[in-house]
Amino acid sequence: MPVSLVTTSLVTTLRAAGCVFAEDEARLLLDTARTSDELDAMVEQRVTGLPLEHVLGWAEFRGLRIAVDPGVFVPRRRTEFLAEQAAALAQPGSVVLDLCCGTGAVGATLDGVDLHAADIDPAAVRCARRNVAAVGGRVYEGDLYEPLPDTLRGRVDVLVANAPYVPTDAIGLLPPEAREYEARVALDGGTDGLAVQRRVAAEASDWLAPGGHLLVETSERQSERTVDIFVQAGLNARVVTCDELDATVVVGRR
Repeated sequence: MPVSLVTTSLVTTLRAAGCVFAEDEARLLLDTARTSDELDAMVEQRVTGLPLEHVLGWAEFRGLRIAVDPGVFVPRRRTEFLAEQAAALAQPGSVVLDLCCGTGAVGATLDGVDLHAADIDPAAVRCARRNVAAVGGRVYEGDLYEPLPDTLRGRVDVLVANAPYVPTDAIGLLPPEAREYEARVALDGGTDGLAVQRRVAAEASDWLAPGGHLLVETSERQSERTVDIFVQAGLNARVVTCDELDATVVVGRR
């Protein structure tokens, strides 16, 4: 079948399944599939609801292809703003710590730093290790600071955390692609969505170097409460936003 007919048929199939950006998805699937059988299998996965990034095995993030394994939290485009803010604060040789790292996408964009990352999800850790290998990053498996070497205490220049911030009761309102195919631990922020942020901020000063920064992605609605959490933890805090990406980051300084 001519490529144009394959593309048209694929777009029609994807659109019928509810894919809003069917043309773009069709192009990505065609570019990624190595055989017609593989393409058929990928289309079937996508039509049944599997996130496109899990079907492809990667997500684009700040110009990089980030490996994304099934079940692992897919890096959102809004989180590029968090990565940009971290990059603006990091200097060559800075010690950078990425907590709740997921795929390791944020750290993977930071070259020339001493990168450390951690996540509680074993699947995410395996994924992150592949993604940060190119920048020499090290990834630890465990709950927040628990698996980190003590040698990092008081030495971290930039601590970045895309901690889950969806309130538990709101998980059911998320799109099916998120609530059915991504690890719950990467989504659930507790009763008010801020439980993990509180834990990150509470110990941040123990790990930050003097003048070091903590950056956390949050929502615009939650940002004032996130600032309060930072202040209670002894950090000076400010809010930065990006309208284009609908992104909000709270930046704290020790």
